[in-house]
Amino acid sequence: MKEYKVVSWKMGLSNNDQRLENTLNEYAKQGWQLKQFAENSARLVFERDKNR
Repeated sequence: MKEYKVVSWKMGLSNNDQRLENTLNEYAKQGWQLKQFAENSARLVFERDKNR
């Protein structure tokens, strides 16, 4: 079974790439994989196995 997490992404005035990279790395350490980046709605959708 899979579980999902939706994270709203807010663009700032600077360091957007670094902040995004840090966010992706934080969730990856917790076992999450990025499944979708909805650019128009600024949302990141992560997935991982629920029974890990």
